[in-house]
Amino acid sequence: MTDNDAWRALSHHSASTVTKQKNCKVSGPHVSYFENEVRSSLKFQRTLVQTLPDGSVEAIPKELLYEFCTKLKPSKLGIMQVGWGGNNGSTVTAGIVANKEGISWETSKGMEKPNLFGSLSQHGTLRLGISSDGTDVFVPFKSLLPLVEPKDIVLGGWDISSLNLAEALDRAQILEPDLKRKLRPLLESMKPLPGIFDEEFIAENQLPRADNVIETKNKARQVEIIRQDIRKFKQLHNLDFVVVVWTANSERYSVELAGVNDTAESLLKAISSNHKEVSPSTLYAVASILEGCPYVNGSPQNTFVRGCIQLAEENQVFIVGDDFKSGQTKMKSVLVDYLVGSGMKVESMVTYNHLGNNDMFQLTDGEMWKPKSAAKSRVIEDIVSSNGTLYEKDEMPDHVVVVRYVSSYGDSKSDVSEYVTRTFMNCPYRTVMYNNCLDSALCAPLIIDLAIFIELFHRVSYRTSQMKDFAPMHPVLSALSFYMKIPRTPVGEPLVNALQRQRACIENLFRALVGLNGEDNLFLETKFPCKRIDEEYLQGYSV
Repeated sequence: MTDNDAWRALSHHSASTVTKQKNCKVSGPHVSYFENEVRSSLKFQRTLVQTLPDGSVEAIPKELLYEFCTKLKPSKLGIMQVGWGGNNGSTVTAGIVANKEGISWETSKGMEKPNLFGSLSQHGTLRLGISSDGTDVFVPFKSLLPLVEPKDIVLGGWDISSLNLAEALDRAQILEPDLKRKLRPLLESMKPLPGIFDEEFIAENQLPRADNVIETKNKARQVEIIRQDIRKFKQLHNLDFVVVVWTANSERYSVELAGVNDTAESLLKAISSNHKEVSPSTLYAVASILEGCPYVNGSPQNTFVRGCIQLAEENQVFIVGDDFKSGQTKMKSVLVDYLVGSGMKVESMVTYNHLGNNDMFQLTDGEMWKPKSAAKSRVIEDIVSSNGTLYEKDEMPDHVVVVRYVSSYGDSKSDVSEYVTRTFMNCPYRTVMYNNCLDSALCAPLIIDLAIFIELFHRVSYRTSQMKDFAPMHPVLSALSFYMKIPRTPVGEPLVNALQRQRACIENLFRALVGLNGEDNLFLETKFPCKRIDEEYLQGYSV
């Protein structure tokens, strides 16, 4: 025991309590539980700002009453991954199967048990409130609303490589040998469906892997084959709901052209005419949308051209994008938020990445690197633009991203980041950070979370005082921006990359669905003491 431990032991005050209970029920005037659904109401407050003629600004608080209806029974969920046999797809599959079967494995340090660490839906908690003794109470996200159990998820998908999932897991070289040996009998029967292959959108170095491709080059026919695959997958496994996730390598950008991919109608016509600028990822997205299946773009290419977004809106199908945010980018959004939020000016950010998996091998092609470079470079824009006292209009830190392929690294990703910041009286503050991780071990829980949260939000409907009937959430599911480098947002919604704001969005949405206000961390009742606080809590508030 260290001296610090001894001092801490003298205090009997518990700063917080975390409960592992599976169920948490909210009692109050703004939530009602029924056999099949929970209904809640929330007075949403926002502040509109207008600029006055003299240049000053005026803030105008506005209130709007929302009602929510959330179905309580989760759907039988399937995930179809594009690139199922890649590192991400095989790691997701291994993790779900190992957890389902309770497979432990031996390492040089002893036996390891399966878990889903890194998953917000399974291991994330939110602050529920305060107990009578002044202790914070935290509960798991999944205790507030029923979520799909990962072990119940059915997996499938496509890949241009014919390796089965056991062979793909060996090729990925991520998990321990004893675990792979025990998983092999369970994964050998899992084989990806043939995938769409277009040499115009993929690096030449990927050609040797392409031995499991849809034979036709006709794009309309390719869409129909993917739609048939989805229907057969749902029917074979008796699924209620399927989420399609792009986990394959990055493509080059599609050229966005008027009359080709700018509207839903033009995009469908372009597919029918076999237009060269309709990418495989967009074909998968279109097929998924037409089948009513949400689509997640886990890579940085412009899958969601305007016509694809419009098609999702017309069909009321969720889309989420772009590019999984897992390692260095997530750290960057946290660190810059801290520095700028503290009133310090970040002048430069230089990051170096070294990685040896196939996704990185593909990025050695200059055209394939462009989307990834753009995704990594844009993650601080909203943070910097939020502080006009530090930065002039359109001013940004000098931001350099260097990525190199090193084959011997495999899926192990190393990065070094250096930040130069100006503090009081222009004194320098230099921060250097080193990270090392298995890239797919960070991405796998993101993929699982995205599917689980999308399924939940599919069960949610809302209405305001101006609406007669309940309606589904907006198809561009910006609530899950926490997981994406370049979040897609509906028209009129500002882009948010700051990680804690993104997480707070998910947390407060969960709270709203059970009739609780968003967390403000104000603790007003202690800063301005109220003698009847417990009674007031029990009474709730009126809308």
